[in-house]
Amino acid sequence: MSVERLIPSAGVTEPLLGGLPARATLGAVSGAPPVGEPVDDRPAHPAERRVLGGRYVALRPVDPAADAEPLWAASHDGSDTASLVWTYLSYGPFEQDGGMREWLRECAPSDDPLFLTVLSHEDGPVGMAAFMNIDVAHRRLELGHIWYAPRAQRTEANTEATYLMLREAFERLGHRRVEWKCDALNERSRAAAMRLGFTFEGVFRRHMIVRGRNRDSAWFSMTDDEWPAARAAFETWLSADAADRPSLASLRDR
Repeated sequence: MSVERLIPSAGVTEPLLGGLPARATLGAVSGAPPVGEPVDDRPAHPAERRVLGGRYVALRPVDPAADAEPLWAASHDGSDTASLVWTYLSYGPFEQDGGMREWLRECAPSDDPLFLTVLSHEDGPVGMAAFMNIDVAHRRLELGHIWYAPRAQRTEANTEATYLMLREAFERLGHRRVEWKCDALNERSRAAAMRLGFTFEGVFRRHMIVRGRNRDSAWFSMTDDEWPAARAAFETWLSADAADRPSLASLRDR
């Protein structure tokens, strides 16, 4: 399949991407304002409720009956780190596992966000993430509602979970853009986004009201043309021995 564009100097067409008929555009007219390049405008596939499996973790749709007790215990362990898990989220902490179970029951049927439980192959449920703000027409979505229990932080969990979700978004669902947004004051999330290969795009001021407080939101993105280098870096990092791993950034720059 091919997409074609008009070459003004030659008055002919050349193939670009695949599957769409040639279209005349204002950009092909001398002196006209520039316009974007042609793209395949077929929609992305809807996100599916399925298991995404990796070496260290797997992600599966939230199961309130199975996940509430272990997620609550892991994220409410009494540590100082546990008390910080919920700082920038609009929910939590929960007084007991029953409260978390009720919240998970609200999450489970949702298609957007589509909530996933992150399961460590060694420790069971250790966190959550979601596909959200899904726009199949424009082929973009966001990774959000990301949180991890203290014992899963600074492990391979978030790196591999993000890799699995990006791979699903770009390769199986056909998105052009994946977004990461966080409270602009959340330095750990901002650092994580940069480490994982997202590009900082700016701050949306007075973007949201969360727990009665202003939230300015920092926006990050990764695009489909950036994904091959990011994927190679993820896979090299995840397959390396933990003691000998270079940084993800250095792997992307190779």
